[in-house]
Amino acid sequence: MNKQGRCPLTTSQIIDEYFIENRTRILDVAAYLDRLLRSANSQPAGEDFRMQAFEQALHILSSTEPNKVDHIQLVFSDPTTELKAHLDTKSASGAWNPVPEVR
Repeated sequence: MNKQGRCPLTTSQIIDEYFIENRTRILDVAAYLDRLLRSANSQPAGEDFRMQAFEQALHILSSTEPNKVDHIQLVFSDPTTELKAHLDTKSASGAWNPVPEVR
């Protein structure tokens, strides 16, 4: 999954252009995680398959590996290739659940 080519902008130009909006995104994620810690029930968020994928994505974000978008997309994607007999949910959950819902 190696992307060919380079961005025509310099590192400084990219930082100047995109730092503030990405700083805001990080603060949004921090606020989301804080809300989870202050939630009304005592269920740990880490038990939810979506949060497990979210934590994997955060780990990739904080790494030095290239192609972060590709790797994170794979974390959230369903890796199976067989067709399903029926849809497992009526709406998208944003992450693949390795333990399907029981009907």
